[in-house]
Amino acid sequence: MKYGLAIFPTAEAIHPAELAEAAEDRGFESLWVAEHTHIPASRVSPFPGGGELPGVYYEAMDPFVALTAAATATATLKVATGICLVIQRDPIITAKEVASLDTLSGGRFLFGIGAGWNAEEMANHGTTDFGGRFKLMRERIEAMKAIWADDPAEYHGDLVDFDPVWSKPKPIQRPHPPIHVGGAAPQGARRAARYGNGWIPIGFGGGFLDQIGALDTEAARFGRNRSEIEVSCYGAPVDFEDLARYRDHGISRAVFRIPSSGSDVVIPMLDELAALADRVG
Repeated sequence: MKYGLAIFPTAEAIHPAELAEAAEDRGFESLWVAEHTHIPASRVSPFPGGGELPGVYYEAMDPFVALTAAATATATLKVATGICLVIQRDPIITAKEVASLDTLSGGRFLFGIGAGWNAEEMANHGTTDFGGRFKLMRERIEAMKAIWADDPAEYHGDLVDFDPVWSKPKPIQRPHPPIHVGGAAPQGARRAARYGNGWIPIGFGGGFLDQIGALDTEAARFGRNRSEIEVSCYGAPVDFEDLARYRDHGISRAVFRIPSSGSDVVIPMLDELAALADRVG
């Protein structure tokens, strides 16, 4: 099983480059960063985690900027969005950012995506059909795939539509960087099976392994082999027995959440997590 780290990169947190170097030195496979362009002051949408919205949601840096810093400080560590809020982003611009980061990292980018939960945040970006957000996400991913594969590229969907365009660089990873789709079963598994290379259900709160069977059903629905789709436990438990069960069930990756704190807090935590990962194997 591979092991990754997830963080909200903020101005007060450990620098992404320092974190990436420390992670690579300790044998972690990947670094995942969250995205929120802003938080609407209205605060109508309830936080899915319950209670007050944590302060880091207000402070998150742009993920592609943070990951570029991480990528240029390392040689083997994979850099990943966890998650990129695709429905709040122009697909042509985002396709360019993905291809640029994959190029600068030497083909080490993992494209974690999701639709998000904050309806007001989406509306500020022009996405007012909250119920239709998953169709929009799919079409934007399909449009980006066309941009990464073709020159010129075009896409004609119900919600995303553009005539032929030229866009370079193309990603180093062909046909494109792996797309890891967030979301709980069964819908998250269905979207991953339909157009993803991986699925990243949330690992905390119990019942993680109970969700995994849904991927077999959904892969068959779309004529895919279940083995083609990596499963990553996002927010993995810091527990030997749980992680050993995940390993034995064929989970591809455990991603530990770490706080948006300074190096004095984060570095000792990485030492502990690396030791745990070594024990589980």
